[in-house]
Amino acid sequence: MPIPKAELHLHIEGTLEPEHAFALARRNGVVLPYADSAELRKAYLFDDLQSFLDLYYELIAVLRTERDFTELADAYLARAAEQGVRHAEIFFDPQAHTGRGIPIGTVIEGLARALDSAEEKYGVSTQLIMCFLRDESAESATSTLDAARPYLHRIAGVGLDSAEAGHPPSKFHEVYESAAALGLRRVAHAGEEGPPAYIWQALDVLGVERIDHGLRSMEDPELVERLVRDRVPLTLCPVSNVRLRAIDTLEEHPLRSMMEAGLLVTVNSDDPAYFGGYVGETFYAVHEALGLGNEELRALARNSFLAAFLDHDEERRARYLAEVEAYDFG
Repeated sequence: MPIPKAELHLHIEGTLEPEHAFALARRNGVVLPYADSAELRKAYLFDDLQSFLDLYYELIAVLRTERDFTELADAYLARAAEQGVRHAEIFFDPQAHTGRGIPIGTVIEGLARALDSAEEKYGVSTQLIMCFLRDESAESATSTLDAARPYLHRIAGVGLDSAEAGHPPSKFHEVYESAAALGLRRVAHAGEEGPPAYIWQALDVLGVERIDHGLRSMEDPELVERLVRDRVPLTLCPVSNVRLRAIDTLEEHPLRSMMEAGLLVTVNSDDPAYFGGYVGETFYAVHEALGLGNEELRALARNSFLAAFLDHDEERRARYLAEVEAYDFG
């Protein structure tokens, strides 16, 4: 069994494997513009974030019913458990579904049905984080939060994702203020393609507790000092960064230098069906490419539980951390 870990940057729609997409297309009468899953996999060569998003949004058309969302989440949880995930904080994009006529309740209740049984079936505790699409309007984000109010008992926090360039975090300050007033945790994608200034905005304007990606933080020494001082976690996705051309090779990824700088970094899979690896494979990939030793991998696993939103259950966090410390790499 791989080292115990938490996954904190995982888009559930990004776990839709080609074979599952075709099965759902057949069931729901959706015609995909690919002959079969093999042809679809050939489309998984991306020039940048936007080229990935174009395919991502094309494929989610097959998700129509509560059953579809339950199956999607359950398939991810089964894979995650096999790779040592003990706790998962899962992103979902309601606007990508409501915009094509799927009620938000269908999405949330479908996902929640799988999450409700995850601990019993797979030994994985879960939380759900509702993301706003930053390339949609701020008004759309506010409407989405309002529509989610009957389901807030299912949602732990809010996030911000999709195309970053040209969509600064400050655009969403009002909806984040509303989310904070509702007691929701706050995270945001920043510094993946956008500049370090977007990370500052996420911290100071949105009041986020965690930065998703934060890849470009090392360009700003003052920002690094702030992130270290305040122990702000960064949910890095190294394989995703390479596949989306943010970095040329995994060997060039700043993960090691970020750890050496004292940043609280975690390793995650992002959209694993599209990027060729779930979180276990991602851990192995950075181990190989960056020469990370066992104790550095243990530190990354430890960080994942320290960064998790487990404040309501410190006993559980302590139990997970004890599992990391006791793990024998063999």
